Parts: sequence; C-alpha cells; structure tokens
Amino acid sequence: MPHLTVKHFPRDVGDQQRKQLAEELTALVVRHFEVPEGAVSIALEQVDQSSWNDAVIVPEIIGREHLLIKAPNT
Repeated sequence: MPHLTVKHFPRDVGDQQRKQLAEELTALVVRHFEVPEGAVSIALEQVDQSSWNDAVIVPEIIGREHLLIKAPNT
C-alpha cells in the first residue's frame, strides 16, 4: 500500500494540476511497485517557505539521507 507525501512551496496548484499530478504519480507507483491503482494514496502538503527548514529539511532529510532516492541540490 504505497503512500506518497509531496511537500512543496511556494505556489499552490489548481484542481486540474492536482488531478494530473495524482494521475501521473499513481501511474509511476503502480508500474514500479506492481500494485493496483486503488492501493496508492497521495497527499499534497504546502509548506510555508519560512518554515521549510524546520518542517522539511530537519525532520525529513537531515539524518535520513539513506532513505532518499533523490537528494536536493544544496
């Protein structure tokens, strides 16, 4: 049961973009994990840019590099 969370800033995406993003990410997960489409869930979480370091970098990236399949360019 794959679940993706995409945290992002600074702009929000409209309903059509959200739908397209969900469809494309779902197709990738289905293909790579060989699961049915209904097994995939996706969350889209907008994070304020001023909170990015505390909300994303520190808890999600620093010390968890072994889990990253793509690291940010810093």
